[in-house]
Amino acid sequence: MTNILLVLASVGTRADADRLARAVVEQRLAACVHIEAIDSVYRWNGAVQQEPEFRLLFKTTPERSAPLQAALREHHPYELPAIVCLPAQASSEFAAWVAAESTAPQ
Repeated sequence: MTNILLVLASVGTRADADRLARAVVEQRLAACVHIEAIDSVYRWNGAVQQEPEFRLLFKTTPERSAPLQAALREHHPYELPAIVCLPAQASSEFAAWVAAESTAPQ
């Protein structure tokens, strides 16, 4: 097993999810992105909120974490985006594909 990084974020619209996912894959900051419709319950400005959102799961390498997070913060529509990074183990073949597709072009 080999290390990869899973990065989670959520946005309010499918259009925002698609835009962020395509941008980071095109920039080779992540090898792929899964998009799921979810319901979120959270406290914001002193009140409990419940909203539909779209969760993005980015698959990348630990080395691409900082530029991926910077791109997400720069282009995210939320004032305070939740960006969560989780180390994960993957097969060596899949991890090699993630690394190849997440590597900055020379």
